[in-house]
Amino acid sequence: MKPYRLLYPMRTYLVVAGRGRGTNVMAADWVTIVSAKPFMVGVAIAPERYTWKLIREHREFVVSVPGLDMLNDVWVVGTKHGPEKLRKTSIEFVPSKAVETPGIKGALANIECRVVDERTYGDHTWFVGEVVASSYREDAFSGDSPRIGAGFLAHASWTDFVTFEKRLYRPGS
Repeated sequence: MKPYRLLYPMRTYLVVAGRGRGTNVMAADWVTIVSAKPFMVGVAIAPERYTWKLIREHREFVVSVPGLDMLNDVWVVGTKHGPEKLRKTSIEFVPSKAVETPGIKGALANIECRVVDERTYGDHTWFVGEVVASSYREDAFSGDSPRIGAGFLAHASWTDFVTFEKRLYRPGS
């Protein structure tokens, strides 16, 4: 057992980087909030990934939140390398509000980030991006809460993914 697998299941995201024909998408589980004010997110990416090169070059990225309906595309972009893999998906891009990197059409949310810091830790680079804009599907969120039944994906193990059940649990109940 790889010790980092003890932290799974983890939410799965799609990281978009680049522009035009050079746009790439990769699946990433190692994404988290770094700060609320200002809102910043971090993503760990290995230097051998094409997305790493694009983020370094353009200093921005988009974190897209895939739904269960995107599972096959998540698998392709998570197991294949380079921008040519996108031809094997149904991913369509949409213009972002504040960055030149596009978002993903049909994603539950798109979070637009400008890189404010990067550090190397072991075999990955930790890119921190300040969130400069976002968009989301109204059927996936209500107020400040996700709609649990919207199909948010979590990666359980190599080929296994789960979504969240529709029941909420609260302390004391």
